Amino acid sequence: MSTDTPSAGDSDSMTEAELQARIEELEETVADLEADDEQKKMTIVATQGTFDMAYPPLILASTAAAFGWDVVVFHTFWGLDILHEGKSGNLQLSAVGNPNMPMPNALAALPGMDRMATRMMEKRIDDNGTATIDELIELSLDQGVELQACQMTIELMDYDEDDFYDDVTVGVGAATALQHMAESDIQLLV
Repeated sequence: MSTDTPSAGDSDSMTEAELQARIEELEETVADLEADDEQKKMTIVATQGTFDMAYPPLILASTAAAFGWDVVVFHTFWGLDILHEGKSGNLQLSAVGNPNMPMPNALAALPGMDRMATRMMEKRIDDNGTATIDELIELSLDQGVELQACQMTIELMDYDEDDFYDDVTVGVGAATALQHMAESDIQLLV
């Protein structure tokens, strides 16, 4: 009896070509599932909202997303200011206590020094052609990075959910952030 032809009483039998097509379909499905399992995940917790500390989570997130990673950046406490449209453009670089600043703390503590240090860094960024914070936020969102705003911090700081950039995920709790961290290959605290 040939396996190519269905038996007279068996209308559910598949031809060899149909069977081969089904096998190929299943192999593609398995390959897709395996590829999904291989996608790396990264969670970054951004806790600081100074000018210089806005860059690391956004650069790392956008770079990982460019490699196809599933990336979440959970912004909490002062880190929330990075996503706040009214505050992100006015973030300051703190000169006091910064070991990389080329000035002693006594001088760094003078009024206006943070603004001066920030302007110097903004000039370097502009001269170098480095992306601004706004550009990095837009790039991250365009690449599928999920920028999350901590709900507890929104309430604590008395912010409104409309204060944040479009497409920022607002109202995220610590439990949701922890779940993504538990599933991530890489977790960073910035």
